[in-house]
Amino acid sequence: MYKILVINPGSTSTKIAVYEDENQRLKKVIDHDVNELKKFKAVADQYEFRKNMILQFLSEEGINLHSFSAIIGRGGLLRPIPSGTYEINDRMLEELRSAKYGEHESNLGALIANELAEQIGVKAYIADPVVVDEMEDIARVSGHPFFHRKSIFHALNQKAVARSLSEKLGRNYYDLNLIVVHMGGGISIGVHKKGKVVDVNNALDGDGPFTPERSGTLPLVGFIDLCYSGKYSEGEIRKLIKGNGGLIAYLGTNDVREVVKRIKSGDKKAELVYFGLIHQIVKWIGKMSAVLNYDVDAIALTGGMAYENEFLVPQIKEKVSFIAPVYVFPGGDEEKALALAALRVIKQEEPAKMYK
Repeated sequence: MYKILVINPGSTSTKIAVYEDENQRLKKVIDHDVNELKKFKAVADQYEFRKNMILQFLSEEGINLHSFSAIIGRGGLLRPIPSGTYEINDRMLEELRSAKYGEHESNLGALIANELAEQIGVKAYIADPVVVDEMEDIARVSGHPFFHRKSIFHALNQKAVARSLSEKLGRNYYDLNLIVVHMGGGISIGVHKKGKVVDVNNALDGDGPFTPERSGTLPLVGFIDLCYSGKYSEGEIRKLIKGNGGLIAYLGTNDVREVVKRIKSGDKKAELVYFGLIHQIVKWIGKMSAVLNYDVDAIALTGGMAYENEFLVPQIKEKVSFIAPVYVFPGGDEEKALALAALRVIKQEEPAKMYK
């Protein structure tokens, strides 16, 4: 039996999970006071603070750090890399400490996992960070040489769901063509072609359907006019794209459950906007299916929004089931996905990759 510690830092919490082989034995969400975090100038400065809270929790639960076979952290902002499980090395650590490719709380995952693993003499890993890049060159062409389409998406959950769907179908992931739709605060729709995500919308920077809090793809001329209107600063414009866009901009809430309640009570504006969101998701599933010449084995719906069975899931199924069967994997268990990634390496089912 292999025992694995999973560390998943988020913006205001750190999630910890303990796995014994495929079985979760313990899970804890350590919430961090926003005012406490404001004391740190940079994300990397939170390192000792979060590490000590993890160690305190393990001590309170009577868990000996030396009992772990491996430690895996959530992958942070690195250079674009292929999907897989990566052994943490010095180059990765240096780039995360310096925030070479950007600051994000997930950068702390590898830093903390590495130190704890070194203390007990085991390997430390990350797996499928958001910068996973398997896009075909043709998918990078944007329409103007100044711009290139980038692969930034929910790689960890997309890959985990794709593997789960493959098992459900009794097939090998590397033999299948799948469309995976992650629907949460961000929405990413990935084309999984024989085990590689060869095309996907940039779920972070204004590409794809609008979401509960992001604007998605906008009409460019109108957007340019807004930028030069003098009404908004650069920071405010960026916030309109990510944070204050989508359902928040239209309806003042990013809570899909609240929107559904409004629709059921007769709110026609909420109905139009929400059904417009579903309409955009469906269009993107169609255009991504075309990348595969509509040779699609299955479509997977996942993320927190996939729990919404009043309108969203039924309407998507109704409109795209002619392309391929639709399967629903609501939520997204990042800790389980990380644990299973480490386990595959420990059991030598796949090799650990090196970050170069």
